[in-house]
Amino acid sequence: MLWGGRFKDKLNDNAMKFSSSLSFDINLINEDIQISIAHAEMLSSVKIISNEDSAKLLTGLNLILKLYNSGEWKPSANEFEDIHSAIETKLFDLIGDTAGKLHTGRSRNDQVVTGFRLWTKKAIDNLTEHLAEFQKTLLELIEKHTETIMPGYTHLQRAQPISFAFHLLAYLEMLERDKKRLKFVLNETDTSPLGCGALAGSTLPLDRDLTTEKLGFAKTSSNALDAISDRDFVLDFLNACNIGMMHISRLAEELILWSTSEFHFIKLGDTFTTGSSLMPQKKNPDMAELSRGKTGRVYGNYTSVATMMKGLPLSYNRDMQEDKEPLFDSFKNYFQALSMMIGMISTLTINKKRFDEELEGDFLFATELAEWLVTKGVTFRDSHKIVGKVVKTAEDNNVKLHQLTLEQLKSINTIFDKTALEVFKVNGALYRKKTFGSPNPDLVRKEIERWKQVLKDRGYKAYPDNNCFRNIRELH
Repeated sequence: MLWGGRFKDKLNDNAMKFSSSLSFDINLINEDIQISIAHAEMLSSVKIISNEDSAKLLTGLNLILKLYNSGEWKPSANEFEDIHSAIETKLFDLIGDTAGKLHTGRSRNDQVVTGFRLWTKKAIDNLTEHLAEFQKTLLELIEKHTETIMPGYTHLQRAQPISFAFHLLAYLEMLERDKKRLKFVLNETDTSPLGCGALAGSTLPLDRDLTTEKLGFAKTSSNALDAISDRDFVLDFLNACNIGMMHISRLAEELILWSTSEFHFIKLGDTFTTGSSLMPQKKNPDMAELSRGKTGRVYGNYTSVATMMKGLPLSYNRDMQEDKEPLFDSFKNYFQALSMMIGMISTLTINKKRFDEELEGDFLFATELAEWLVTKGVTFRDSHKIVGKVVKTAEDNNVKLHQLTLEQLKSINTIFDKTALEVFKVNGALYRKKTFGSPNPDLVRKEIERWKQVLKDRGYKAYPDNNCFRNIRELH
């Protein structure tokens, strides 16, 4: 063991397995080597080690990464406590005693959290890029359905007529908030703790700003004690995953409902559905159901880390090793759920005329009739009562609103005239909306153009060397 100089006995084998984090922090191998390279360059820059020793360290570190990527070197959790000790041991094998100079002026504490912050930054970029791709996929579908009528719901009861495009635009807004939330998390994550040591910095003249610059962080942490123990960025990231998954889960629920025979509104593509082991006719929306189901798992990851952190004294405690698996898992499930949504939305088909005939004269035009009365000078409270009587009359006669005669309407209130009957027609219903933010197709088309510009202006490109998701897939 690298750090066992004061012990006479080696760590118990079971204790090694119990404490080892290598099975999951192997995901940080790129970041750990990146940090070590920056640290070695800094040590030579401030004359703590020679340029020759720095070059030797860099050669060894790059070779380790090459050997790992080629599969020639794979550290074992039975042998190493974590990826950091595995790399350093391998470095000794490759370049000899010079490897011992790499750990000068740093602790595993600052090394671990620096690597974790680097990985999280890349994960945020991955998710942000994927969210933008999802928005673009939705926008392509939205543009085709500005006049596809459907019921809008409250309490899962028909409320007012809207369009399918208008409904999906609501999800564009949610996804944009998800991106803004991740931008906030990126800002909170973009701080370098490297050089903070175990908790109190170093007596050596380390150039912390140099390593901050080399690693691409926006700023250097100002309090070593806080920087080592801070996992707020982890909780912020997990919370962003929570809310993002909640949005996905809501859309998944609607896709599931809309694809039922009862709704008969959409048909999911074969490539994102499954069959039944017993019933040949079944076409199950499993990808939507799994996306909905994994939301609870992601919620649990936040609770796990928040509970772990709540009682920890400053600064570092080994409990904090439990921060990584929940974050890796939430990232993986959120990223994959976004992929499933992109696939489902891009392959589904819409029963475009599904509600046109059914909604003609439906009770969901009641609010429109009340507003028609307001234009005739009736107070809204009185309008509400009058329309309530209209609805009751239709119910008593077992007819829809458009099947009521003008005489029946006048028997309720003489203010009604033949123009009131136009309110009950599906054709033109959306165009009667006047307010900004409503499903009026003309306003929706303006929103579509605005979103096109938003997504064009805020195009997102992840780190060119970003492979955090590839590593996650290999691990799991």
